[in-house]
Amino acid sequence: MFYLPRAKGQGLVEYALILVLVAVVVITVLLALGPAIGNVFSTILSNL
Repeated sequence: MFYLPRAKGQGLVEYALILVLVAVVVITVLLALGPAIGNVFSTILSNL
C-alpha cells in the first residue's frame, strides 16, 4: 500500500466548499421564509 501525498491547500478548499454550501442553504431558506417572517414582525409592530 502506498499513500498519495495530500496537497496542503486541499483542506482549505474543502472548508470553502462546505462554507459555500451552507451559505446557499441559508440564502434559500431566507428567500423562502422571508415574507412570512416579515409579516410576523409587521403584525407585532402594528399591535404595539
